Amino acid sequence: MTTMNMETTIIPLVTDEQKQAEEIWRKSIPAQVFLNYFFAINYHIQEADDAMGGLQHLPFFRAHQAELTDADVQAITKLLHASWSTEYALRATAELGDEDYLRNALHWTFPQAYHTIMAGLQAFLYTAGVRSNNPSLIRREVGRLVVRNAYPRPISFYAAGAYGDFSIHRLPLAGYKAGLHIASKEIDAQAQIGQFLRTTRKLKAQATRQQVQANPNTALRSQKTGKVLDKWTAAHWQQITWRLGYTTIFDLLGRLRISQTSREIERFVEAEIDFKLFHQSLLNIVSYLNGIHETYVAKAMGLERYQQLVTELPKHLQNSFVQERLQTRVEPQLRDNEPTMRMAA
Repeated sequence: MTTMNMETTIIPLVTDEQKQAEEIWRKSIPAQVFLNYFFAINYHIQEADDAMGGLQHLPFFRAHQAELTDADVQAITKLLHASWSTEYALRATAELGDEDYLRNALHWTFPQAYHTIMAGLQAFLYTAGVRSNNPSLIRREVGRLVVRNAYPRPISFYAAGAYGDFSIHRLPLAGYKAGLHIASKEIDAQAQIGQFLRTTRKLKAQATRQQVQANPNTALRSQKTGKVLDKWTAAHWQQITWRLGYTTIFDLLGRLRISQTSREIERFVEAEIDFKLFHQSLLNIVSYLNGIHETYVAKAMGLERYQQLVTELPKHLQNSFVQERLQTRVEPQLRDNEPTMRMAA
């Protein structure tokens, strides 16, 4: 009997417990991959970050200024309060939660992580002249800012290009194959972030095609028959690339919002992954991005006015992470800068 025949006739003695464990592992893969992605982003930030976040080295940051009325300052303050209160809730979950609690808390921690960053982003965009609640416009504008080097090196990466021909920028190791394990080296982290960018841009491209083709006024049609195209070539994909904008860290964070749907969230809740590690990675990313946006706002507003805003915070935010970031992130980068806010008439 040949070796091959021997192998095909051997009946493996797999217990029900082993089958169950394998099934749990198989079902956990999508959640593990998602954890890998956010751990990788956090790992990359920690590896590439310098002591003060790198903002002070950016010409865009040094040139940032704004003319703000009292009404503008009030609008920005309202956005920051929304960001901080949501981050407060996210942090409270971490303090209260054991592993099981954090597992079930995903129903609200995913959207909380997304919304705290988006509110802080809107406060920054407000000082840059972009004053809108439209998610598509916000996404497009922040994509341009990432490409224009408004953000420090650890989060300045982005994807561009047409479906099937994506290019990854500012992640030199992104072309390597991503593994199914938690990143332990920078090459692992960049490979996983690169994969996350590609899959996210792919989903966006497919959704954009569906949207374009569902509208009779925008649908691409056959030149021969005039009918709406079912099959697309690379040339057809290129025609809608401009609609995609750039794919940045903010699109990756947008996956948290999308994943809060019940079907997606249940898949995570039932998985066997390290929920504390997932939560900690999210918290670190939130704190890093919120700190950047707060520093931009403080520069536009003037450090003294921003400090006053922090001292006047609601009771639950007094002497909290907001104050800590002001002291460790915002003040060190602004102390040598003259306040640049000019109060508009």
